Amino acid sequence: MQPRVVLVLGASSGIGAATCGVLASRGDTVVGVSRSEQALAQVRVAHPTVTTAVADVVDAAAIQRVVADVVAAHGRLDAVVHTAAVMAYGRFEDVPAEVFERVVNTAVHGTAHVARAVLPQLRAQGSGTFVIVNSLLGQVATPSMGAYDVGKWGQLGLARVLRLEVRDVPGIHVCTVSPGAVDTPIYDQAANYAGSGGYPPPPVLSAERVAHKIVRLLDHPRRHVNVGPANIPTELAFRFVPGLYERLVGPLVERFVFRGDPRAPDAGNVFSPAPGGESVRGRWSLLGRTRVRARPGSTEQAATER
Repeated sequence: MQPRVVLVLGASSGIGAATCGVLASRGDTVVGVSRSEQALAQVRVAHPTVTTAVADVVDAAAIQRVVADVVAAHGRLDAVVHTAAVMAYGRFEDVPAEVFERVVNTAVHGTAHVARAVLPQLRAQGSGTFVIVNSLLGQVATPSMGAYDVGKWGQLGLARVLRLEVRDVPGIHVCTVSPGAVDTPIYDQAANYAGSGGYPPPPVLSAERVAHKIVRLLDHPRRHVNVGPANIPTELAFRFVPGLYERLVGPLVERFVFRGDPRAPDAGNVFSPAPGGESVRGRWSLLGRTRVRARPGSTEQAATER
């Protein structure tokens, strides 16, 4: 297969960084985009063939410039993988309005900015794949994660509209990926107004596993892919036994998510990056237990369980 030119947004951490690595190992031309030059430098060290650009998806002009620069440098854009996201914990009335709005804007308007920049190029080429990384939480509701839920529901709705609107060009594909809990730093970097640290609920997948699913979508585009064994049962419960779901979801979230140390309210990385904490992996095992980091900001983790 001919090497592709792929733009990855949210490239400095988690699923985005893992996707850069998988694509680079296949010989694709990869351009990684993130808010943080310091964090992107770690990606370049790990994968020297990856080039990078600093931009925030909420900045429409910056995203337009990045896409224009990629096309000018390479003559085409074969695929776009959009993974950028921020998260906030806390009940709706406890999360400051500006934090709630920024989380939603990053998911919805950030995706819209990316789409406005890339779809005209894909139409001009008559081909290309746009992969939007959504979430299980874009299809169910969870207490104390409302900002993220609302953003992901809006993002998924936008993706479905875009898929319909590009049907006139058969060579263009808009695909969505919905992971369950993934071992990334987002849980530690999230804004937090819940009173305790947040944990990913088990089972916790690796970012690399999701990245491989994304790359497979680039090879064989599909409308939507779930990643995680808990996704389908959770969605079915939410849709078909809503009363039972609503009785259980609150206690389950309290037991499996909000079990960290007490935490004072803070905005996390919602408004600005925290590059020292970014890496491919977080600190979580399959069962959602904490692991000891090898070193701050490292892309590797020790296997010691606490």
